[in-house]
Amino acid sequence: MALWDRIKESASTMQTQLVAKKNDLKSGAFRDASMAMCALVAAADGTIDASERRRVAQLIMGNEVLQNFDATDLQKRFEANLDKLTADFDFGKVSVLQEVAKAKKKEAEARAVIQIGIVIGGADGDFDPTERGVVREACQMLGLAPTEFDL
Repeated sequence: MALWDRIKESASTMQTQLVAKKNDLKSGAFRDASMAMCALVAAADGTIDASERRRVAQLIMGNEVLQNFDATDLQKRFEANLDKLTADFDFGKVSVLQEVAKAKKKEAEARAVIQIGIVIGGADGDFDPTERGVVREACQMLGLAPTEFDL
């Protein structure tokens, strides 16, 4: 199977798993961690372009799990995390990873945050090494094995 097909299949599988857990993913910690994860993946290469912002906006609007939350609030949280990353990427990354770590207390939420990162990373069909790297770091912050997610 081609890499492109594996990425699409993995993102699709992750999305299906997220929808199955929708009713368990309503906490503020999950909300904050998922928007931090989206920002980390969008800014993984050190820049944030319009297409990455659109991908996250589409996820916020179209993702059944994230419909548990107000879309405007999610967008504000995503933008606040992006602001931290663009002001000083390395320092901002520490702060944003701390947001991701909020989901550590509940294993289902922690896994869902990683799955959202994979969905965002694979949305353009190219889950590149820098995106995989930040998702791996998030796994470590959440106490999850990156190999569990094929990272």
